[in-house]
Amino acid sequence: MIVMGGKNIKKAIILNGSPKKENSSTLQVARAFVNGLCENTQIDCEYLNISELNVKPCCGCLSCWGRTEGSCIISDDDIETVKDKILAADYVIESFPLYFFGMPGTMKVFTDRMLSMMRTYNGRPPENSQASVHGIRNRREEQKFILISSCAYSDTEFVYDSLLKQYDFICGKGNYTAILCPQLFTMSKLGTPSRLTRYLKKFEDAGRSFAVNGKLTEEELQALAQPPFSEETYRVLLDKFWENQKNGDDND
Repeated sequence: MIVMGGKNIKKAIILNGSPKKENSSTLQVARAFVNGLCENTQIDCEYLNISELNVKPCCGCLSCWGRTEGSCIISDDDIETVKDKILAADYVIESFPLYFFGMPGTMKVFTDRMLSMMRTYNGRPPENSQASVHGIRNRREEQKFILISSCAYSDTEFVYDSLLKQYDFICGKGNYTAILCPQLFTMSKLGTPSRLTRYLKKFEDAGRSFAVNGKLTEEELQALAQPPFSEETYRVLLDKFWENQKNGDDND
């Protein structure tokens, strides 16, 4: 934690994994959440677009688990700089849309390079179902990890199973907060501005709640995951959406 002017200033890093960068509809939700998080708390926020970083693929040498003890042998890209920012942050927020039941490819390449932040695997089983399979190096108990992800489906049940299982293995089940947003693309593109504003407000409120309590309740998470449209309305909007796609309207 950084101390400035006699006041404690927390740090947040927002990792935007959408290939659409600033045009990401998921990022709208992340910004609303961060705005609420910062409303009554002094937080130094930094947004990074993963697709703008120089990130080379992991080569699978496992040096970071052996001779370099947590450092990657690939030194001519941006990973070590970003790792330092992550380690210094009180809030680590990843924001991206669901791509084929997982994370976008650019985000997967980035995540693979985070292997060096995991403890060396020596055959041990997880301590319990809540534990990271490998354990995180230099983990601070007070650091909060938040995943914000949107999808075009009407329900988040089942479609997020594979992605969330990966985060369970990496972070440990219950050691991160997953904010899931169904139907967001259509809401962002075809919903009225006033309706979108009302929709985003609940994520801003969630940020305020997180700032106070350090977590969101299961009831709060379920409310955030409620789809904004009824099934019937959504089918009509999807027909309109796919018609618009023929005109090249392809933001995520």
